[in-house]
Amino acid sequence: MLFLYHIIIFTITIFSPIIIFYRILKNKEDKKRYVEKFSITSKKRAKGKLIWFHGASVGEILSIVPLIKNYEKNNSIAQILVTSSTLSSSKVLQKFKFKKTIHQFYPIDNLFFTNKFLRFWKPCMAVFVDSEIWPCMYNNINDKKIPLILLNARITKKTFKRWMALRYFARSIFNKITIAYPQNLETAKYLKILKVNKISHLGNLKFAENFQENLEKININLKKELTKKKIWVASSTHRSEEVFCAKAHIQLRKKVKNLITIIIPRHIHRSEEITLEIKNLGLKVSKYSSKPRSLKDTDIYIVDTFGETKKFHKIGSSVFLGGSIIDRGGQNPLEAARFGAKILHGPNTDNFKDVYKLLKSLNVSKKILTPKKLASSITFRKNKIIGNKIKDIGQNILKKTIKELDYFIIDEFKKT
Repeated sequence: MLFLYHIIIFTITIFSPIIIFYRILKNKEDKKRYVEKFSITSKKRAKGKLIWFHGASVGEILSIVPLIKNYEKNNSIAQILVTSSTLSSSKVLQKFKFKKTIHQFYPIDNLFFTNKFLRFWKPCMAVFVDSEIWPCMYNNINDKKIPLILLNARITKKTFKRWMALRYFARSIFNKITIAYPQNLETAKYLKILKVNKISHLGNLKFAENFQENLEKININLKKELTKKKIWVASSTHRSEEVFCAKAHIQLRKKVKNLITIIIPRHIHRSEEITLEIKNLGLKVSKYSSKPRSLKDTDIYIVDTFGETKKFHKIGSSVFLGGSIIDRGGQNPLEAARFGAKILHGPNTDNFKDVYKLLKSLNVSKKILTPKKLASSITFRKNKIIGNKIKDIGQNILKKTIKELDYFIIDEFKKT
């Protein structure tokens, strides 16, 4: 089965330049750094110990920011390598301006590229985040006797069924993992069936806060304009959900004066398309990148630049999380919940079952099915007590995670 996988990946590799060129045209790839996906590095490796974190996209990278901050202070570690697959995640990480942390795009899971990657970077530890399972890379990491950690592991029922359709192949990959830390009990059960060697449940790392003061301050003029308004936030929205939220705005403004709806699309390259759709509803739109001096006549304010989400989660008393009206499994509600916001979502939240179960038990989340219901569920008052409770949960999980990872780092240092 692994041989067949290599054949499939080899075929994809042949066509990958065409795919990447198309993605560049769509502004989904870095025009210069795309070569990193072929293990052509753009950064130098520092002398000394290097630890490696890999996460697919923005959510996974943000979840490990508290860990990166911790290990930035560790003088025993010379360099921290972070890899991801998306352009948006690379831009978000840049905003933190870490001193010894560098970013590279994750290479295609090809035998040659993965070997070249590992020979160059020589990590003393490989930490894969969430649901990043790559057969070729896992095999090569195992061959080089590098500890392989699956952190904040998440496997959905649908994904588990796919792996079990190829159970012998799946188990040959999952048993390469040194230890897995599942983010929920469902994943822990699946990992056990998939024959992961060691499993330890610490909790969901996404509860931890990636605090960065200089990233969270809203422009003074914008803050002044927003204080004149009643605001609510629609975050990480996908196609069709922006119109859904705009229709909720139309319903809500019948009762609420000076209302403004802040929409933060999951994919900002769609901002022009979103603007046109909303204008067709007769609403007035302003964009964050345009830096409007006044929001007096604005109905919908679109945040169309990377890494700004937290600023608006901080001020939104009600936050709708996208990817939940459409069938995408929902987006992470924890950042907004930490600030005491009421969380609103559609019926599709399978990606964060345990999180939404907790939020529902705390009475801070609500499922909505129509724009009218969304409008009637919006409030303009935060619940800071619940926000602080969620922060405390996150800090405890973060401390336990750091303690666990430290065992591997110290053990690796003893070998030299």
